[in-house]
Amino acid sequence: MEPVTLTTARLVLSAPAEDDIDPITAGCQDPEVWRYTPVPFPYERHHAEEFVANTARWWDTGSDYVWSIHSPEAFAGMVGLHRVKGGEAEIGYWMSPGARGRGYLTEAARAVIDFAFAEPLKLERVEWRAVVGNVPSARSARSLGFRYEGLLRAGLASPRGRDDGWIAGLLAGDDRSPQSWPVLES
Repeated sequence: MEPVTLTTARLVLSAPAEDDIDPITAGCQDPEVWRYTPVPFPYERHHAEEFVANTARWWDTGSDYVWSIHSPEAFAGMVGLHRVKGGEAEIGYWMSPGARGRGYLTEAARAVIDFAFAEPLKLERVEWRAVVGNVPSARSARSLGFRYEGLLRAGLASPRGRDDGWIAGLLAGDDRSPQSWPVLES
């Protein structure tokens, strides 16, 4: 599939391009990004160059659909649908430190979820997974309507090794209003 640009009230989501390499590199220096995502550490510019090149191939094969998030001010972060197969995919995202707390993540992820459930993908399920303790990501997923489904013991692999993970799911027909999540209620 050719890359699809998504627009929201405040954001433009587009396939990562050469202009995104330096902002991606800078964003991946943030300890919260490498703590909770499977990016290499230390993250160097060549990692971003390879990532941007790979995203074009992923769009072509339909295995992953990845967008750079751009706010009116600047590059804001990344969001994508990963391991797209058999009517399902996993959503993943991270935000640059300066873009956090503005609602950009929820706005961008909502657009990606809408894309996932519409033609031509018409996915039946989108999963969310996060390292246990990534409360900001869990709050975002809950606000998008994901239902908490449980704990994956040593279920998430990264360059650090294996981490316990939380998992949640959203089905195409689900009511997207926030649901109760036991891990966020304490």
